[in-house]
Amino acid sequence: MRPLLTWFTLISLTLMLSFVHAAETERYGKQKVVYHFNVADSKIYSAALRNIQNHLDAVGVENVDIIAVLHGDGLAIVQDAVKDLDLQNRLLGLKATHHVQFKICQKTLEGRKLDYQTDLFDVQKEDIVPSGVAEIARLEQMGYVYLKP
Repeated sequence: MRPLLTWFTLISLTLMLSFVHAAETERYGKQKVVYHFNVADSKIYSAALRNIQNHLDAVGVENVDIIAVLHGDGLAIVQDAVKDLDLQNRLLGLKATHHVQFKICQKTLEGRKLDYQTDLFDVQKEDIVPSGVAEIARLEQMGYVYLKP
């Protein structure tokens, strides 16, 4: 009788937790968000990455589409990651597990004479957009909510 009671308790707790998570994600619904990065300060971009992770945790990966747009000094995050393994892991985790996209400004690359293949961490040609600020405006027109951490 005792194992049956334990089994029932575990099932009940699992169901309650799934209802709580469903209620939390239902509260926020589906979201499309653009995060704007244009600051080189590692404390600020680290906090912004935490914000993105917290956002994903609260809403649920399946309920949010997040695009981070980097331009100007915001490219520091992918420049610093070239030599920072912890930062590499954070970026790769957000990309691979949570499908966060990082878009890079072509104008900044040209203006600073940066090569995306050697000077930036894990940036592919398809990650580059003509203009970071124009990309943010385009995404807002498509219904993305703008967040500036």
